[in-house]
Amino acid sequence: MPEKGAAVHQAAPAAGGADHKIKEAVCIHTQKIYDACRDKDCFEDLHVYFTVGGQAVIDRATSVKCHRAELIWCSLDVESVAFNRGFYSVDVKYFFRVTVDAYMGMGRPVEVAGLATFDKRVILFGSEGNAKIFYSTIRPESLPLKANMPTAVVEAVDPICLGVKLSEGHEETSGEYDLFDVPEYICDFFNGDDFVEKGEKHVLCTLGQFTMIRLERDTQLVIPFYDFVMPEKECIGSTEGQPCELFKRIKFPVDEFFPQLEGEFTEYRDLRDSLCK
Repeated sequence: MPEKGAAVHQAAPAAGGADHKIKEAVCIHTQKIYDACRDKDCFEDLHVYFTVGGQAVIDRATSVKCHRAELIWCSLDVESVAFNRGFYSVDVKYFFRVTVDAYMGMGRPVEVAGLATFDKRVILFGSEGNAKIFYSTIRPESLPLKANMPTAVVEAVDPICLGVKLSEGHEETSGEYDLFDVPEYICDFFNGDDFVEKGEKHVLCTLGQFTMIRLERDTQLVIPFYDFVMPEKECIGSTEGQPCELFKRIKFPVDEFFPQLEGEFTEYRDLRDSLCK
């Protein structure tokens, strides 16, 4: 039976000719993606929670307009699916910072930011792993007492704000959230102030979100080794006492003087700009 390294030498082509021949097969430790999915979600009529000062502005407002929406954090939890070996549920809680312009008559609008959340669950294959993994860089008290689970990863862009509306009363809405469970690092995005659960008026927003979710596991792979990577670009740093020398190395910012050419905008930016007009 041939060695794994020999198999790599036979299977992998020599890229770039004689100067880039495979020197050896090496084993690396990396995160292997076992399953992934992408989604385009429309989160409709999410309840936006404001701080005390922000809610006072909303209660006096006659109308609101969406200024921008930001995805500030995703909380992830992975659990095995019963009777489906190798499959896992990934529970994602999205935290959005929604900024609206509140209009109160003929004057200029007041910009105020609030918190909106949404829960999502997906099922992905993550294989099985019973080995217990320990790292010298991780302290024992920080390790969770659970089986070897795959790692969930969420990649997302900031959402498109599809619309906001101002409502009175407190009917049942999407994204209802227990404000006692707001993590401290989320409150830091709002200057650490407390949120108001109910007010005379409340804001509902609809967001469009693009995401990719995947499950990964630590694994060892045999890959072809061509050569070590040596950086070719010279490090540019400040030269004390010679500011003109540093300025000469800065590339001329052509893009700052001319508009972007047709076709340079992505489909996502086109859609976002058209909806935010």
